[in-house]
Amino acid sequence: MDKVRGFEIAKGWEDKNIHLPRRSTTYSAGYDFEAAEDIIIPSFKPGMAPTLIKTGIKAYMQDDEMLCLYNRSSNPKKKGIVLANSVGIIDKDYYGNEENDGHIMFAVWNFKDEDIKVEKGERIGQGIFQKYLVTDDDASTAKSSIRGGGFGSTNK
Repeated sequence: MDKVRGFEIAKGWEDKNIHLPRRSTTYSAGYDFEAAEDIIIPSFKPGMAPTLIKTGIKAYMQDDEMLCLYNRSSNPKKKGIVLANSVGIIDKDYYGNEENDGHIMFAVWNFKDEDIKVEKGERIGQGIFQKYLVTDDDASTAKSSIRGGGFGSTNK
């Protein structure tokens, strides 16, 4: 069977009881991601960096696809957690990169007054595979083989 799109356990997480993302119902658009380990999300203070919630997951897809990461609708109200970048974009060539094997992480802020604990196995966000289009005059010449890094590496 040819691999079209899907999820795998990222290197280093194989023996950590990681669950692959799944859709909750037949008509769910998003695949639910879980936290790969317990983590404390500190209360937001101006100037602080977002907290990265590790999933232990990587994703593969077709050349004209991306995986969009979205917050769970219940996170802001129940936990005070919002995505720092509003929507995360996972490019096809993030998969298997040298730096982190394409390990997907959710960058979040906690806007509650107290620190929040997220426990291993807790659903933290969702991913939706989407097609994208390019312009007639698209001038991308870089090959995916030059991506050596992980988070935020496309401009390096």
